Amino acid sequence: MLQPDIPKVFDRSLYLARQALASGDGLKLIDLRIAEELQDRLALINRNFDNCLLIAPRPEPIAMALRATGKCCSISNMAPAASDDLLLATQSFNAIFSFLDLHAINDVPGTVTQIANALKPDGLAMLAFFAGDSLRELRECWLSAEQELTGGASPRVAPMIDLRETGGLLQRAGLALPVADVDRMSLHYANALALMQEIKSLGYANCLQGRKKNFTSQRLLLKAAELYQHEFSNPDGRITATIEIAWATAWKPHPSQQKPLQPGSA
Repeated sequence: MLQPDIPKVFDRSLYLARQALASGDGLKLIDLRIAEELQDRLALINRNFDNCLLIAPRPEPIAMALRATGKCCSISNMAPAASDDLLLATQSFNAIFSFLDLHAINDVPGTVTQIANALKPDGLAMLAFFAGDSLRELRECWLSAEQELTGGASPRVAPMIDLRETGGLLQRAGLALPVADVDRMSLHYANALALMQEIKSLGYANCLQGRKKNFTSQRLLLKAAELYQHEFSNPDGRITATIEIAWATAWKPHPSQQKPLQPGSA
């Protein structure tokens, strides 16, 4: 259920416009990582799904991975929408997969609830999104650079969903048997400016509503890059960037599902 008083943290229209223009080998690597993880996780589920929905900014590579598992009979692709209202019919899908979009949603609980409502009983929800400590190093360096040069800080890196919150989100939406974990990666770049350029080319540049609209000064940019090099460089001079992709799986309740033991029954 959508909540009208949810604060607008993200400029969704800007985010989706940038995603539409995204390019580079980094996109292929991200999609490949998601596709491989998806196939591994579905391999552990001894079920077939007649009617599936895939929500993703670049659905085709993921849809190919779903078809390759042989477990999804029919797959409908849905592009992420500027509105938080997904307009999904109640109990219309046996499985819903949402990949690399939830991290830029304003009403995350409402969106997960909509996904739950659109599942048939015993239907599967599988979500993957950037979370936790993603770009922790960059966040710290921007904050330190702004505090040193301007005495304050402006919104530059999106807040991330913590893994500990994910299970609660699934249960709050009315889903059962929630499981959440993180796929953690350490990426390496020649310098912080190369990292920032790739973030921009991938369509993940700052889309916060509260962002400053003017250009970042060269002095501030170079200061953040200098701090990054000093704090997070490797012996070979390259810098490290942490990326975490949270994976969350849960099921629409059904009488056939296993039930947790009652407290004290052990």
